[in-house]
Amino acid sequence: MLMPNSIDNQADRREAIRELLRSGPAATQKFVVSALLEKGFDATQSSVSRDLKELGAIKTTTGYELEPANSEAANEIAEVADLLRDLRPAGPNLLVIKTAIGAAQRVALALDRSAWPEIVGNVGGDDTVFTATTSAAAQRNLLARIESAVSHS
Repeated sequence: MLMPNSIDNQADRREAIRELLRSGPAATQKFVVSALLEKGFDATQSSVSRDLKELGAIKTTTGYELEPANSEAANEIAEVADLLRDLRPAGPNLLVIKTAIGAAQRVALALDRSAWPEIVGNVGGDDTVFTATTSAAAQRNLLARIESAVSHS
């Protein structure tokens, strides 16, 4: 009898996570683990954490969600990904984004066009964008969204 391939199991587990998240946000990783175990998958918190990261899931105030792969917002940011140099929180409601020289206004415009709910507003100078967020949690969500969009560009 052949043992199932662990890569196949991983792919199947990730597809099960996708299906779960398509039905709505998962409040915690523990919830995802429990749902997978109920479906007969081997899952631990660490494997689920890796799977969520690989799937590009983001943690929002309602839980883990999949961002649409071809969302217009992600496309806006992906178009300026090569202009980004550094992302750094500055307090609980401000994100400082360093860009290539002369690119900050273009990056700020892409963030404005994204219409992500976490963003209150953006101010672009020469090589720095200040992005105000609604809360510290929103700031973390926004960082995850930007990093996801950049990694998929």
